[in-house]
Amino acid sequence: MLTFEEALGRLLEGVQPTIEERVPVGDADGRVMARDLIARTDLPPYDYSAMDGYAIRSSALQPPGPWKLAVRGESRTGAAPPDLEPGCACRIFTGAHIPAGADAVVMQEDVARDGDEIVLARDVRAGSHIRRRADDMAAGTTAIAAGTRLGPGHLALAASVDAGWVWVSRRPVVTIVSTGDELRYPGEPEDANRLPESVSVAIKAMAARAGAFVRVAPFAPDDPASTAKLITDAMRGTDLLITIGGVSVGEHDVVRPALEASGVQIEFWRVKVKPGKPIAVGRGPAGRVLGLPGNPTSAQVSFALFGMPLLRAMQRDSRPTAARIRARLLDEVHATSDRTEFLRGSLHMDGSRLVARPLRNQASGATTSMAMSDCLLVIPAESSKLAAGSEVDVIRLSDV
Repeated sequence: MLTFEEALGRLLEGVQPTIEERVPVGDADGRVMARDLIARTDLPPYDYSAMDGYAIRSSALQPPGPWKLAVRGESRTGAAPPDLEPGCACRIFTGAHIPAGADAVVMQEDVARDGDEIVLARDVRAGSHIRRRADDMAAGTTAIAAGTRLGPGHLALAASVDAGWVWVSRRPVVTIVSTGDELRYPGEPEDANRLPESVSVAIKAMAARAGAFVRVAPFAPDDPASTAKLITDAMRGTDLLITIGGVSVGEHDVVRPALEASGVQIEFWRVKVKPGKPIAVGRGPAGRVLGLPGNPTSAQVSFALFGMPLLRAMQRDSRPTAARIRARLLDEVHATSDRTEFLRGSLHMDGSRLVARPLRNQASGATTSMAMSDCLLVIPAESSKLAAGSEVDVIRLSDV
């Protein structure tokens, strides 16, 4: 049985990324850059005023003051500025071009206006309140690196360097197959022998957050031949097939033989993690396969640990795995497993310290535990009892 680190390493080995595609900047939120974006222009593209005020030539202010300057012309955004007349001031507004001949801006609050003249009582340094061309970024430099998952700030930067389109990785197509004769769709008439299927709802939402386009197939019955046919159909046009349930060793756990009958090569089956030991990883004729356990919490934790990094890697994300942070335990933890445990818990600040508390109910079938948690506490395999106050690694669920 593989350790968590071994399994994750093998899963991400040789990931085949999706093809590149070109999309408008305004539609690229959440996508991953497939190529570096090179700035086409300087940022800012010209010297401009950081304040409303008056553009002047600082050398015109020969001591002693105060100084009186005639106001000639105006520089406003969206218009070419006039040249600064010698010994004069030019009215200027925030974001407007610095007129030729000017080397400083005086804030309007620092002058007294007297008709067509201003009076300055204080000396002004060259460069005051001027934002220089290329001060933020020079044309020809990398604005956004390949592998970056784009957010609003990246989109604004791309637009600022005049990129109307960006090259990103195609969103991977995910198909989810839930298995089991006991399943029904939520909202259908109640049946004492059947349960509303809930896991695919969570996995679909998680996969979409990772950037995938998600399809949900009909339920697969506990019949090897029928499940194999459904899996074969589901794999068409799919980059990642996710099965839910049926990967353990029970008499009705038919997914593994059905996957193999569909041409899937199982790379590894069980992993030393808790919850989620029965997890199947394989390669199909045209994509990857991830078989999740059927217990709601086990499935969600397993997908957070393995499925989300895999989807990010498929999109060339330079940071496919969630970062870990350190926090102090508020409660004692009894850790006796030979597997790495991922305890559901809550995370908050206590003064200047980050603290974490595991939930009391850690059962793999406890659907409430994921709804009430905002983090996973990482408890190494073979750990002894961890006292309150001990430091542990923590993964924020919002980061997975």
